[in-house]
Amino acid sequence: MTAHGSSPLQRGPVAGRVDPVWDRIRQEADEIIRRDMALGGFIMGSVLNRGTLESAVIHRVAARLDHEAVPGELIVHAYTEAIAADKTIGEAFRADLMAVTDRDPACQRLVEPLLYFKGFHAIQTHRLAHALWTAGRRDFALYLQSRSSEVFQTDIHPAARIGRGIFLDHATGLVVGATAVIEDNVSMLQDVTLGGTGKERGDRHPKVRQGVLIGAGAKILGNIEVGQCARVAAGSVVLKPVPRNSTVAGVPAQVVGTAGCAEPARSMDQLLAEKLSPVGE
Repeated sequence: MTAHGSSPLQRGPVAGRVDPVWDRIRQEADEIIRRDMALGGFIMGSVLNRGTLESAVIHRVAARLDHEAVPGELIVHAYTEAIAADKTIGEAFRADLMAVTDRDPACQRLVEPLLYFKGFHAIQTHRLAHALWTAGRRDFALYLQSRSSEVFQTDIHPAARIGRGIFLDHATGLVVGATAVIEDNVSMLQDVTLGGTGKERGDRHPKVRQGVLIGAGAKILGNIEVGQCARVAAGSVVLKPVPRNSTVAGVPAQVVGTAGCAEPARSMDQLLAEKLSPVGE
């Protein structure tokens, strides 16, 4: 808190600071009001009355998680403290926003995931829950996991480690276990599970390396690695490690070819060609 009692996230833009992502979002918000005055109050409260992107994300997520048990104001306060302690969270906000607009053909503006997309909101909720978990506030973190599951239909354990540039398309039904790792620039569709194989303890969940694309309904089970820039076909059940730059499909999943491109998470190509290139070509 400042000497005058206001949070740094609630002040206006810092003189000389350049934030093109935030500037573009504010321009898009202005345009929304010009087109539809009925949304004026919502847009002002969510975007235009906020001094920074961090403040806008925090308040929008808190508004969606608000409940009489834990009001949104408490979530705002906790998240403001978390970002003050770790500036990389704000960097992750920007990377996640850019990931959505780059990979989702239905998204035309940066303001859309900020305001409306539950996949983006679920990831940002997890970022707070993980910060609280790491700081020893485990019950608050578990509460946020439970509330996010109720509101966004995603169940991500607060201990899971998730990188930046993450795109959850639709997000409904996502389950991520406590010892799972999701590296940077990963894309996942709805109903994906990163789970265990039973009641084993310790390190028991998948490690998804950067650039991976995981199709709808895929189940990846156990402490196995999905290699960098691999592709997991929709509906697959993966029980053994996936080599980097490969495509796996089936129940149980088998390697059926190469990933088909350098960055599957960005291309979002989920179709299996009739004749995939053999691995090693």
